[in-house]
Amino acid sequence: MATFYLVRHGQPDYSGLQERGMFGFGRDFAPLSQLGIQQAEEAARDPRLSQAELIVSSPYTRALQTAQIISQRTGISVKVEPELHEWVPDWTNQYRTSEEAFRLSEDFVRYQGVYPAGECRKWESLAHMQERMQRVAERYATMDKVILVGHGMAFRTICYIEQMKPGEIVECQYEPGQSVCEYSFY
Repeated sequence: MATFYLVRHGQPDYSGLQERGMFGFGRDFAPLSQLGIQQAEEAARDPRLSQAELIVSSPYTRALQTAQIISQRTGISVKVEPELHEWVPDWTNQYRTSEEAFRLSEDFVRYQGVYPAGECRKWESLAHMQERMQRVAERYATMDKVILVGHGMAFRTICYIEQMKPGEIVECQYEPGQSVCEYSFY
């Protein structure tokens, strides 16, 4: 059984991205804000993290920067895990604003992550997100203690979490072959 320390990335800074034409997937290049850096530094001081064998990070800049801060403090190596990414609000990567992404998120919640019968939506379904997060969890389930740095929405599929704040750490026990957690809609 593995102990996962689920660390939500610190607060990102999206300022300037839209002016540079970075929308859709380009928003995932946002670095941490000053507050986000402080949140990551605070998480890095948590004594539980120093006992981990590996830091596994989402490929998004905000998560990578958080993982790097934790790695500097603990001396633990970082591995990038592509499937540890955030929920995808728009598979076409055409959304341009946070407001548009928020509307897609509202639609996801309205339908509880399941496409209406006979329809397809732009957003990643709950089942798809659960499947990829299960694959991530299984890859590290035989290790003793692992830090996963990523995104609250995705983490909610492997461990019951109402909501995670930026920089928050949730300790989660994971048994190989464990089914995904019941996702909580808020």
